[in-house]
Amino acid sequence: MGAFLISGGNQLRGELKIQGAKNAVLPVIAGAVLNKGVSYIYNCPRITDVENMLNILRCIGCKVIWEKNKLIIDSKNIDTYEIPEKFVREMRSSIILLGSVLGRLKKVKISFPGGCSIGTRPIDLHLKALKKMNVDIKENFGYIECSSTKIIGKDIILDYPSVGATENIMLAAVLSDGVTRIKNAAKEPEIVELECYLNKMGAKIKGAGTDEIVIKGVSELHDVEYTIMSDRIVAGTYMIATAITNGKVVLRDTINTHFSSLTSKLREIGCSIKEYNDAVEVDGRNKLKSVDIVRTQPYPGFPTDMQSQILSLLTVVEGTSIITENIFEARFKNANELTKMGAEIIIEGKTAIIKGIKRLSSAELYSKDLRGGAGLVIAGLNADGISYVHDIHYILRGYEDIVSDLQCIGADIKYVDK
Repeated sequence: MGAFLISGGNQLRGELKIQGAKNAVLPVIAGAVLNKGVSYIYNCPRITDVENMLNILRCIGCKVIWEKNKLIIDSKNIDTYEIPEKFVREMRSSIILLGSVLGRLKKVKISFPGGCSIGTRPIDLHLKALKKMNVDIKENFGYIECSSTKIIGKDIILDYPSVGATENIMLAAVLSDGVTRIKNAAKEPEIVELECYLNKMGAKIKGAGTDEIVIKGVSELHDVEYTIMSDRIVAGTYMIATAITNGKVVLRDTINTHFSSLTSKLREIGCSIKEYNDAVEVDGRNKLKSVDIVRTQPYPGFPTDMQSQILSLLTVVEGTSIITENIFEARFKNANELTKMGAEIIIEGKTAIIKGIKRLSSAELYSKDLRGGAGLVIAGLNADGISYVHDIHYILRGYEDIVSDLQCIGADIKYVDK
């Protein structure tokens, strides 16, 4: 696969529409498995993670049509409970098929998930909850086999507000007997989106976005049409790209409450930000300065998926900043790449200490994960000279067309076969 060639120094200016949300559409696609019918999903981003998820659905018997950003999933004739390993190894998000296939067929066989190497991401919480719901679980040679004669609703108290575990429990509980209560549930907007989608299909769920989600099992679901919300992480990425180039950009189709923790930090750094009903204007032309600390936390705290991007920004603001990574222990892989560009970063355990410099220098850069790759693109936009970002397959997992998006607001970036 090729690379991105970036000639840094251009101020980003103009307007940009934000794509549909990766982290919302993947559980929605998994949820389509629960319905013995057809789901029509709109505003679906054309990213490789969606392609992988659809390949899995095809392999278990679904019929799938993908036209531009419209997705049609016919799941009437699912004929196997075994999820192909080759696709599961590509992305961690595929683990949410555990809950949906189990909920539909009362049986599933799936390998442990892959995806980005950003640290250990055990699924113990998922399995612990399912066991409590009368699911028998066997682990053999890298595979998980789950089966149940009857999934029974229970009270589940999560040790940690895991997004994946919350989604899997919700999906498994939709067609269960009784009532499931998830306490200490994840509160991310994507959880609310999954609740809205499933309820529109006939599920009975309430409480998403709060500490406790209640799912009353139903016997069947029906066909549905649903439009996916915009991607808060993509929006945040372009907000930081605007700031690091001292640009001024309006982002359209945004849900500004979804990234308020980032907005707060950017204002603290010195950006001027105006918020509208479904748009946000970022002006980074002021003098930007350091922040005392950025701590990644579960929603509504600062998202770990924005940590790599803000790390790039903090390398070129005046003063010393600190980032504490509380979610994934291997999220600072970008630090070595940024030091190639002259950045002054010290890593001490889960903390990064960043002393700002005037400008980064160009370099050959290598993506290590999805959001880290986006962070390197952001760094390249600031750098003096031409930078190359390699291993872009990570970036394509979550950004529909980052090259065209950035080009349309003035970046000098292109794909090259290198």
